[in-house]
Amino acid sequence: MKQAELLRIYKRQDGVFGALSINKFPICLTVERPWLDNKVGLSCIPPGQYLCKRVESPKFGATFEVSKVSGRSGILFHSGNVSDDSHGCIILGESFNRWSTGQLSLGSSKIAFSEFMQELSGQDSFQLQITEIF
Repeated sequence: MKQAELLRIYKRQDGVFGALSINKFPICLTVERPWLDNKVGLSCIPPGQYLCKRVESPKFGATFEVSKVSGRSGILFHSGNVSDDSHGCIILGESFNRWSTGQLSLGSSKIAFSEFMQELSGQDSFQLQITEIF
């Protein structure tokens, strides 16, 4: 089973930003909602070890869901640009960008998501370790 690590490296009011690697190989960047006590649809999930399972989302198609998060479900990996796109999910991208408003976002998200899914081709699940260094 493949091992992934999401290293959360920076937090601001407009999101929590990180880097995702699979089997110690850097894959992409991430953005999540800020920590708001694990509230459904409003918060990133707590740091820890999780099992991620392949699912078919009605909105996002084939992806992976982070399972066994206390009090939460439907936490997916998908494309987007800003933490508001996530509703508690993990957004993938290729670059950090700054909007004219000062808000940070991710660029080339669809490319990053495609590379993420390609790296996990043939896998039904993987282990995810989420660690914070801020």
